[in-house]
Amino acid sequence: MTSVLFVCMGNICRSPTAEGVFRHVVEEAGFAANIMADSAGTHAYHVNEPADRRAREAAQRRGYSLEAIRARRVHEDDFERFDYILAMDRLNHATLLEQADEAYHDKIHLFLEFASGHEDEVPDPYYGGSSGFERVLDLIEDASKGLLQMLRDNHF
Repeated sequence: MTSVLFVCMGNICRSPTAEGVFRHVVEEAGFAANIMADSAGTHAYHVNEPADRRAREAAQRRGYSLEAIRARRVHEDDFERFDYILAMDRLNHATLLEQADEAYHDKIHLFLEFASGHEDEVPDPYYGGSSGFERVLDLIEDASKGLLQMLRDNHF
């Protein structure tokens, strides 16, 4: 079983969206028995809260469900448990590197390293309008497909 952890700051917008979209992509490709996905935040601002309403609504319009996802903070044992720890932006990437023992640094990447575009960060839509959540979905869908292809090529 290959495991992936998606990480943003509060775990209510970007990382739960990535978890939901990636799970959907994995299930559609027939790899649900081989790949496990989860999400977390670098901060404990929203622990046990559902994904942001706007993120859930945007995801639902595209056929993804975030309803079962509840925010949590990254735990120390996540660095050992997960094969890939994917940050949504450079700030959270740096925070993860600070939190993790150096032995786990090779697991920590920016999620958009797997996207076909040239952007390296998934922008935080929290303080913006609905178009920000749509842009986040565009980027996450692209990176999810690239991530799955990399996992297929390297693990299956």
